[in-house]
Amino acid sequence: MRSIWAGAISFGLVVIPVKLYAATEQRDITFRQVHRKDGARIQFRRVCTLDGEEVPYSDIAKGYELPTGDMVVLTDEDLADLPLVTAHRIEVLHFAPSAQVEPILAAKSYYTEPEPTGARAYVLFRDALEKSGKVAVAKVALRQRETLAALRVRDGVITLETLLWPDEVRKPDFAFLDEDIEVRSQELKMAASLIETMTEDFDPDQYHDTYREALESVVQAKVEGNDVVRPAGIEAAEPRKQPADLAEILRASVAALKDQRGQAAIEAKPASRAKSTRAKPAASAKPATRATRAKPAKAAAKDTDEAPETPKTRSRAKAGARKASA
Repeated sequence: MRSIWAGAISFGLVVIPVKLYAATEQRDITFRQVHRKDGARIQFRRVCTLDGEEVPYSDIAKGYELPTGDMVVLTDEDLADLPLVTAHRIEVLHFAPSAQVEPILAAKSYYTEPEPTGARAYVLFRDALEKSGKVAVAKVALRQRETLAALRVRDGVITLETLLWPDEVRKPDFAFLDEDIEVRSQELKMAASLIETMTEDFDPDQYHDTYREALESVVQAKVEGNDVVRPAGIEAAEPRKQPADLAEILRASVAALKDQRGQAAIEAKPASRAKSTRAKPAASAKPATRATRAKPAKAAAKDTDEAPETPKTRSRAKAGARKASA
């Protein structure tokens, strides 16, 4: 789980640093609103009713509308100046019998986890609270809003239930409450007997969401029957095979690593060849021997029209000169 808040539980002079985690989650199937004809998604845009222009989120502020139609615009600076005494603190106000905190007041539940430095104080407070059979009524600020809360113990963890303010609970206003409806004592006894017969311990694990399961079956049947719509402009994603177990994941990782190394070796070969061709001229810088000194002369003779002068050619030239003079 991921913590959404960090602060401390404080009662009296005791301060217990804790983190807060969402204790519940919705498991319902989520749908998108789409065009019935082609299955394309429906977009919702923030449009100004005055000029019809789309407004970026950064330009949107909070506004309080007066009965006259005038609007009071509140900025982030206005909200930052509001006092939040319990910004990072769950402040215990008092303790009360759990039956007095009515379920209708409950809004959302959270788990608390102690920081390592406050684990001992946390366990002490948890055990004392559980033994008392009471709940701790507190105040806490979450998401820039201060709210009432109740601390209880569940499965060895102190849970925080945010509560509605009393004026947020509507008063029941129904006509039958003012009517004089008579209930006979015999009927009341039979109803009490039926209740007693049907009484058993509550085990939430024996209940499940049959509607969600049926809805999932409907969706799955349409998928298996290829009863799906692909809106125009949407390319199908390539199916990805999920490895069956950890061993298969490791084998796939090793194979991918070998492929990468093999590709790297292939790319490195042209570079090594280029290095070897560049290294050959550098070998001419070595001291020349007699054999190596003769090679450049022969090579040069091929590139010129006249043969190079050697001792043999000089003696032949002198002999030719003598014959010509004779």
